[in-house]
Amino acid sequence: MTKRYGGKYSPDGTGDPAEAPPERGAYDGAQADAAGMRANVLFVPAIPLVFTSLNDGAVGLTLAIVAAAILTLAAWLTRDGLRAEAEYNARKVARRPAMPRKMAASVLTALGIAVAAYKTGLADGETGSLIAGLLFGAVAGALHSAAFGFDPLKNKGMEGIDTHQQDRVARVVHEAEKTLREMSDAILRAGDRQMEARVERFQTTARELFRTVEEDPRDLSGARKYMTVYPRGACDATVKFADVYSRTRDAQAQADYGTLLDDLEQNFAARTRKMLLDDRSDLTVEIEVLRDRLKQEGVRLD
Repeated sequence: MTKRYGGKYSPDGTGDPAEAPPERGAYDGAQADAAGMRANVLFVPAIPLVFTSLNDGAVGLTLAIVAAAILTLAAWLTRDGLRAEAEYNARKVARRPAMPRKMAASVLTALGIAVAAYKTGLADGETGSLIAGLLFGAVAGALHSAAFGFDPLKNKGMEGIDTHQQDRVARVVHEAEKTLREMSDAILRAGDRQMEARVERFQTTARELFRTVEEDPRDLSGARKYMTVYPRGACDATVKFADVYSRTRDAQAQADYGTLLDDLEQNFAARTRKMLLDDRSDLTVEIEVLRDRLKQEGVRLD
């Protein structure tokens, strides 16, 4: 028995494709780690520095361990500084980092290399090892600054924003991001890559709402439950799903959990669109008020 082919794109299909919201890909909104290999490789020099100093006596080994610890701390600060800078650049409204991590890392790199060079010169019996160490350290610090740059030193997009309200938003967003990270950790226990990607897609939608509230803190009161109650509920549901699915591989549990994520994503996206429309309405009101004032001043607007 033949069956006629048809669908929503057929002449007699149902549904308007133009009205359907575009589907998000599994990697929509995904970003590479801002630190990357160039920051992680900075952890390597401390290892051979210590192992090659095992036979340099107590003083030489102690200096090598001190230099390795300083270089490791510098590498850690560099990695965190790059990630903080990426977060700063990704936001339209952001404060400068509280601590200039990359600049501190440049200073520590210079200090670590200076100690290591001084230790090497001391072990070889060279005169002027302290001066040589200072020179090597200065060059290393300059190269680190040239390679990784400086931290953002000023706030971005903070003009006209209530800093007290911004602080409240920052605290709420911090807790919401912490909940999303717990959600990511929980879904890993399920061992299902498809659901991991589905959780990441929901988190991308949730973070769009967070960024919208950060840009206009006045939206916090209306969106608070989307940043506290719903993420916590989604995290608790994820923990329960991961526990059940890892033991039973229940297809119905997977389907129910996927439906929950669909509902949450649609609600978060709708709330974000509503906040953006409210912002546009506020802009329209401001424009109309300004036009009326100009008319009162006798300025003709064509």
